[in-house]
Amino acid sequence: MESRSLVNFSGHQYLRQRLVLSILTGKHVRIDKIRSEDKDPGLRDYEVSLLRLLEKVTNGSVIEISVTGTAVLLKPGVVSGGPITHDCPLSRSIGYFLEPLIMIAPFSKKPFQLTLRGITTDDNDLSVDLIRTVTLPHLQLFGISDGLELRIKRRGAPPEGGGEVQFLCPIVKEVKTLNFVDPGKIKRIRGIAHAVRVNPQFSNRMIDASRSVLNRFIPDIYLYSDVYKGDESGKSPGYALSLLAESTTSAIHCSEAASTPGENPEDIALLATRALLSEIRHGGCVDRKHQSLVLLMMVLGSEDIGQCRMGEPSVRTIQFLRDIKIFFGSVFNITPADPTDSSNTELLYSCLGTGYVNVNRSLA
Repeated sequence: MESRSLVNFSGHQYLRQRLVLSILTGKHVRIDKIRSEDKDPGLRDYEVSLLRLLEKVTNGSVIEISVTGTAVLLKPGVVSGGPITHDCPLSRSIGYFLEPLIMIAPFSKKPFQLTLRGITTDDNDLSVDLIRTVTLPHLQLFGISDGLELRIKRRGAPPEGGGEVQFLCPIVKEVKTLNFVDPGKIKRIRGIAHAVRVNPQFSNRMIDASRSVLNRFIPDIYLYSDVYKGDESGKSPGYALSLLAESTTSAIHCSEAASTPGENPEDIALLATRALLSEIRHGGCVDRKHQSLVLLMMVLGSEDIGQCRMGEPSVRTIQFLRDIKIFFGSVFNITPADPTDSSNTELLYSCLGTGYVNVNRSLA
């Protein structure tokens, strides 16, 4: 029995999604050969920190890391939730830690009250702005809404961080089946330009540069300038622009760009703006950054056929679909969304939900 419920993987890639699937299914997972060929082999500090955080949000999980750090074994416990505080290392932003936790939070015993400290926006992971304005609305598609909130208490730019966010998530018994096949037409664009410990004009310069492109596309644009001062601005200077486009059917596409040495605010704004237009052109009802989250929730839905129209899957999404089959045994049927139009690359993803029930939920 033990060997049947143990899933083996090699390599450090896709670590987060495999840990999430292990916790949701209760199957033990062993990942070996983690950067075994590198000069600096084994788990990075942020990966160890994520494992420690998963220990905090679950009860009864056993995590074993080999002496060299090149192998890890997770025997998942139950997701307990409740009030938790965690300091994230400055090698990755808070988004790296929040993304997997958002996938498991609705299925905990108590509602999540999670406080994370560290870097709030960088070039690697989803910023806390996009998680608040885009990721959480995607959860609402599945009936997870009352009390769902992300509060940005303090901003923290790299390298010193100093940011703090609070993630509140309700618990659900089960998630709704999704039927989202009409992407609609883009009706409005919203954005947040934030600047910390730099000239407040930087956020206005980003807004002006972004508008110079977007005004040709659509009239309904509102870009919000968010300038933090004092303790709320963290420990390092920085600025970033997060953009989202919403359609007539509430499909959301998003993009962002964060400051890097040597680039001016206009460069950052144009990077983010072009990335948004690229996302919109990619099509579908869900943007590339949120394909995995939506596909997972579709698998966890009631025992009914769920459907969602998306653009072509990213490399990460393709691997996620394979991992879902290993853990849940669920297979997606993927067909062209419009077989009559050869230029349309959008696809229709459909699967039978597993009828996943949150057994951790306390009866109180």
